[in-house]
Order: sequence, then structure tokens, then C-alpha cells
Amino acid sequence: MSMFPPKKVAGDKVEAPKTTKITVTLTSTNSKSLEKVCANIIDLTKKHKVKSKGPIRLPNKTLRLTTRKSPCGEGTNTWDRFEMRIHKRVIHISSPQEFIAQMNNIDIEMGVDVEVIMAKKEEKAAPATTTA
Repeated sequence: MSMFPPKKVAGDKVEAPKTTKITVTLTSTNSKSLEKVCANIIDLTKKHKVKSKGPIRLPNKTLRLTTRKSPCGEGTNTWDRFEMRIHKRVIHISSPQEFIAQMNNIDIEMGVDVEVIMAKKEEKAAPATTTA
């Protein structure tokens, strides 16, 4: 049974709570802390019995920088190579409005960037009519 019971309306009609589609994008250079935050979000969705898909692992971005070791330019050509890997995860959640407030209580590790995007509801456009 879900945490959010269906709302009752006058008569025998039952109205389900409105659901919102949320896309959570997590980005970090540390994969362990990123996986820990993903696990916290998935545990919260399972605890409240909310539909979720993910975490979807996107390809890592690798930033490389090669510099000379010697500041003056004299001597043997020796090089330093630096590399930074950026890990990214995406989680899609379909939940009622009340769940969004619960997501603010998630523990987020240092160095993990969280981006939350809520999908807009699409309204059907009225058909265009022309008069001649």
C-alpha cells in the first residue's frame, strides 16, 4: 500500500493524487560518493513506494591536461599529465507533489552536484479554425 492514499471526492469517485515527473541528474568526480547519493535516493523512492527508473550511468568525461615540468623551458623535455574524470548518473522519478518535499531531506555527499528538473505538463492546443 502506498504512503499517499487516494483522495476521495464527493460521491463514489476516487481521484488519485497528481503525479509529477522529476529528472534528477547527479554529477561528481568521486564515483563512490556519487553511488552513495544514488543509493539514498533509490532507497527513499522504495520506502515511499514511488516509481523510479535508474540510476542510469552516462559515459564518463575525461579531461586531460599535459604541461612541462620545467618552468624555464631549459633542460630535458619532461611532461606532467593530469587527468580528471567526471561521472554522471540520471534518475527518473514519477511521484506525487508531497514526495518532492521529502527529497529535500536526502544526505548529499561533498562534491556531488544535484540538478532536479520537473517536467512541465503539456496542454493540448485547440485545433485552429479558419473562416473564409
